[in-house]
Amino acid sequence: MRLTFSLSGGLVALLLASAPAAFGQRAALPNLTGQWTGSLRIPTGSSLQLLLHMRDANGRRSATLDIPTQDVQDVAVDRVESRGDSVLLFLTDMKAQFAGRLAPDGRQLKGTWRQNNARLPLMLQRESAEPTPAYAKGNARLKRPQEPVPPLPYRSEEVRFSNASAGVQLAGTLTLPPGKGPFPVAVLLTGSGPQDRDEAVFGHRPFLVIADYLTRQGLAVLRFDDRGVGQSTGDSKNVTAVDYAQDAHAAMTYLRSRPDINSKQIGLIGHSEGGAAGVRTAAQGLSPAFLVLLGTAGLPGSEVAVRQALDMARFKTSDPNVLANVEKRQRAAIQVVQRTLDNAQAQEQIVKIMLPDIPLPAEQANQLKAVVHAQAATMTTPAFRFLLSDNPQQTLRAVKCPVLALIGSKDLQVAPDANLQAIDKALKASGNRDVTVRELPGLNHMFQTATTGNIAEYSQIQETVSPVALRTMSDWLIKHVR
Repeated sequence: MRLTFSLSGGLVALLLASAPAAFGQRAALPNLTGQWTGSLRIPTGSSLQLLLHMRDANGRRSATLDIPTQDVQDVAVDRVESRGDSVLLFLTDMKAQFAGRLAPDGRQLKGTWRQNNARLPLMLQRESAEPTPAYAKGNARLKRPQEPVPPLPYRSEEVRFSNASAGVQLAGTLTLPPGKGPFPVAVLLTGSGPQDRDEAVFGHRPFLVIADYLTRQGLAVLRFDDRGVGQSTGDSKNVTAVDYAQDAHAAMTYLRSRPDINSKQIGLIGHSEGGAAGVRTAAQGLSPAFLVLLGTAGLPGSEVAVRQALDMARFKTSDPNVLANVEKRQRAAIQVVQRTLDNAQAQEQIVKIMLPDIPLPAEQANQLKAVVHAQAATMTTPAFRFLLSDNPQQTLRAVKCPVLALIGSKDLQVAPDANLQAIDKALKASGNRDVTVRELPGLNHMFQTATTGNIAEYSQIQETVSPVALRTMSDWLIKHVR
């Protein structure tokens, strides 16, 4: 969930694409040791809290970064450079940088966070003179009562398997119920963009919770890091659902080789675009025993993107003229992407379409430009281009295994009514009679019990996955693996 087209990646993905520039020689600077905190206002309109832990020791300067609501901690700041009262921070893993100026009293760093073509203002405030990790305080990490706590009534095994055709090694965790087996097994497929095996996003780890719940019900569960994430090798930069489907195929092949797994009861559970990868896998040769689609689109990607933009806009206005303008701009931008192969040219046209021709205060205008440039960059990625070209209904017609499709009634990223109807219609059109589609009342795209369904709520909700969603999945799965 990474950006507006599919948020199973999370807000931290906005930090993943800028190249550091040269800054000059290091010079003396007042001691920066301490904990610094600030809020980064990102293109979705939300604020993302950053916690920076700076250390000066023996003439060497170092730092780490925490993002509590994203469950991100101890990200290394690779270089801390300075000249006079100016400070530059480089984060290689995030491909991000911060350029700031230290206030005379040494308590503030005011500057710019750079990512993609966007430059986002950021003010860091020194909260303490000691770089104590925020997680050690006990108040920065949000409560997640559903996350399992040892001792656990099942086994966990670290596993590795290969996707030989792509030349990647994938690493994951296989949880196994008590006993010798062979067990039915579900393979969990993450949403859009690079994610770890727990699908960690917005301070939640939904795949950890799902794996725990299903394993307690007697199913083995395999969850694994996406390419280029965690312990998996490969490059996540240009992958699409086609690549993730190949990885799902590799996971199934690996599981078939294990004597403790029932080779005839290997199925897939995909969240958001992970469901699209599951559909592609199920439509090909190595058909799974079952397929569970969680918040997965059944409509063409272009229609999903338009509906999503409208649903998000309705949080700010109900004016039909404004909403019509939102739809017009979104469709025009999508057409640019579909017709223009050159990314730079496409981005230039998208910015012209999206930027409103109205006078704004300088700071607000700069923030809006940053948002639009970031959106334009996202819309020209391989993943988004693939999304716009994808027709799920065509692929769904080739799926013959039993299917359960669930979407929350408050899902603002994949509208439940039209998408569930499209999934049901496409599957049954080709003769698949074991199809169950359900809209789950009150749940958002993450399958949390939500008030509005707005993305800003995700990290604020203590619940990771609704018990109703877990029970619905489990009951259906147990029925189909008996």
